[in-house]
Amino acid sequence: MPKLTKYLLIGSTESYSGKSAVILGLAHQLQQKQLDIGYGKPLGTCWNEPQTDAIDEDVKFLAQSLNLSSDRIRPTLFFLTEDAVAKRIRGEDKLDYCAELANYLNMAGGELVLLEGPGTLEEGTLFDFSLLDAANSIDASILLVSRWQSLLSVHKLLAAKRLLGDRLLGVVLNDVPTEQMEMAQAEIRPFLEKRDVPVLGILPRSALLRSVTVKQLVKQLKAEVLCHSDRLDLLVESLTIGAMDVNSALKYFRKGRNMAVVTGGDRTEIQLAALETSTQCLILTGHIPPSDLILSRAEDLEIPIISVDLDTLTTVEIIDRAFGQVRVQEPIKVECVRQLMAEHFDINRLLAKLDLQTAVTLP
Repeated sequence: MPKLTKYLLIGSTESYSGKSAVILGLAHQLQQKQLDIGYGKPLGTCWNEPQTDAIDEDVKFLAQSLNLSSDRIRPTLFFLTEDAVAKRIRGEDKLDYCAELANYLNMAGGELVLLEGPGTLEEGTLFDFSLLDAANSIDASILLVSRWQSLLSVHKLLAAKRLLGDRLLGVVLNDVPTEQMEMAQAEIRPFLEKRDVPVLGILPRSALLRSVTVKQLVKQLKAEVLCHSDRLDLLVESLTIGAMDVNSALKYFRKGRNMAVVTGGDRTEIQLAALETSTQCLILTGHIPPSDLILSRAEDLEIPIISVDLDTLTTVEIIDRAFGQVRVQEPIKVECVRQLMAEHFDINRLLAKLDLQTAVTLP
């Protein structure tokens, strides 16, 4: 008699909490345990224009990273676009998406299928396809990822428990600052456990995982690359504004690591100081070209310089937004996620809760 497939929905309390990263690390651990897994993202939110196929970009990336065969990948059910929302509001789309989900999942086998849920507990409600709607329709358990903001994050998790009830299998606290890890382990974990909110993982903050490539910054800023277009894969971990005098700037820059430095195109002395420290790219505002001295030095040091036709405040706001919407794509980040999950996530407890403990192999 064939084994019945089980479903685990991975959701989050807010967008960009790290769902995809957690799924990536979790799936790798499950594969090491010799489980036959599948993966899908029913509600698509990430696509390349033009939208030419029915698979979310996150699905493509995870399928490739995990080397999943085509019969272990579920195509995206529908994409959450403004056009889709408008059609639903006008009554042009009356599809029962939860019923469609059941049919969608019958397409392939596997012992456990990981399904990436909506970005928030509310997302998808317009389509009667929220995280809880989807879980109820396919009798799935829910693993919730919550990006740590402060102690107030506990409120969100307790509210989620009240909403999700017994569907909530456990939570992962993600992006916890190093200095708060001990408190999270010693105080927050037991507090939540006593309230029937199992804490299956507490992942520390990683500067690497929060980093963005210079290429991503160029795209977000609609910037012009002035030199070293071949070095746009460099990872930027922090943002620094060069608006002070050169002596103060140099002291400040020396404390930074893998920085993007934003400064005016006419601030030659600040630009030179930045190039002599741990700078991954110079971002020049005001669309003012740098001097030949700066271009020559940047060429020698292989540091990209990009120019934007924006003021400093707008530039910084766009970069901050880019840091807040980081996706795990680079191989070095994939390896980092695997290590963090291996060290800080209780895979055996998860499998026991899914009643798959018999599949666990010795490490």
